[in-house]
Amino acid sequence: MHEGEFDGAEAEPSAGATAAVPADCGPLDQAIPWEEWPGKLLKFPDDLPLHALMLSATRLLGAYGQHTVQAAGLKVSLAGLGVLRVLMASDGLKSTELAEQAWSSPGTMTSVVNTLVKGGFVERKPDDADRRVVRLYITDQGRGLISYYVPQAAARWRKAFDFVDEADEAVVRGFFIQMIDHLSQLLREERGA
Repeated sequence: MHEGEFDGAEAEPSAGATAAVPADCGPLDQAIPWEEWPGKLLKFPDDLPLHALMLSATRLLGAYGQHTVQAAGLKVSLAGLGVLRVLMASDGLKSTELAEQAWSSPGTMTSVVNTLVKGGFVERKPDDADRRVVRLYITDQGRGLISYYVPQAAARWRKAFDFVDEADEAVVRGFFIQMIDHLSQLLREERGA
């Protein structure tokens, strides 16, 4: 096997054991300075399992997304922008509802929301019917942040997907929609919902 390649073999760990990360997978498990990408990325064999390819693509997409945020001059995380987008569509959610819609854990969501509240992008307000319940609302400053980011990042996001042939776009879109629906269903089943 050559340096940076993954053999695609999958071993099931025994009960209670933790799976070892192959030594040559380092670049995906460490922060890589933006200027070093894509030189330090792995080369993948043709028979690599789909989940391994998707996980790698997802990591890269997240890194690229955070780069679009930084390039727009914002000091907020991509996760924070995601929260603001959800609240723009469904303002006044409880944090558990927000975590579910953002496909995140409540603990992670609390941390992201705390940062957004501190920055003045989100505010917490007690529920009118039940004062024990706290609801989250996007502020005008939060709306302004999204309104600023979207046109700033639009060209970069178009460039990220400009390799997809126009004739293939419907198929790619359909695949992602099916995958999102399928994985959402699996998560609901795993959580007992």
